[in-house]
Amino acid sequence: MVMVDLHCHLLPETDDGSKSMEISLRMAHEATENGVTHALLTPHHMNGRYVNHKQNVIQRTKEFQKQINAHNIPLTVFPGQKVRINGQLLEALDKDDILFADTAGKYMMLEFPDDDVPHYTNQMIFDLQQRGIVPVIVHPERNTKIMSEPDLVYQLLQKGCLSQITASSYVGTFGKKVENFSRQLIEAGQGYVFASDAHDLPGRKYEMQQAFEKMRREFGTKLVYEYKQNAQLIINGENVSMNEIKVLKRRKRFRILI
Repeated sequence: MVMVDLHCHLLPETDDGSKSMEISLRMAHEATENGVTHALLTPHHMNGRYVNHKQNVIQRTKEFQKQINAHNIPLTVFPGQKVRINGQLLEALDKDDILFADTAGKYMMLEFPDDDVPHYTNQMIFDLQQRGIVPVIVHPERNTKIMSEPDLVYQLLQKGCLSQITASSYVGTFGKKVENFSRQLIEAGQGYVFASDAHDLPGRKYEMQQAFEKMRREFGTKLVYEYKQNAQLIINGENVSMNEIKVLKRRKRFRILI
């Protein structure tokens, strides 16, 4: 059965992910043990620290696939980027320096800063959508701004964005708060796909299988199928059905009176 991972950092020596080809090949093997058959390689791009130009990623992905094949690992990889929202994004699109999740250029894996949703986000989303691009918001469950103001992601989803929840977030690797918020997003229909966001070993490893098993227990087989199917639709550039989403209540802030 096909399983697509839309977000991982397996490409060696490219960003804060894998530091060597040896580690990348071990992670590729681990991906297949988790049931992954196809992986979109998404090194950071334009995040203030890393710039991974389109043609460089394409070339390095071809080289990595050759090594994967040489080691008889049954994994197919595709070139991609995790694009940080920024003021130069439209210019980078005009220069053809952006990679999408699909070859048709429909789905963009879009990242926010860890603790913010920039003030120009709505305008940027509008501009991208005017170009026929569907932003896929990566790991909103780990964004501290969104955790405190969940309406932010709700509004983006209402506008037609999709969202990707990190498998490790849902199984508790990033702590109980992130785990609980992941569950709330899923329950409210505010998630569309799982992805590994695998970075390195032994730390940021693959936990896709555990996430799907947990989802099956908590939400049923139908949702597991939908998440897997959505990932295939995205990488194939096909339409994803929009969820009926519910509003999450804003977290209450408490003060201790003394």
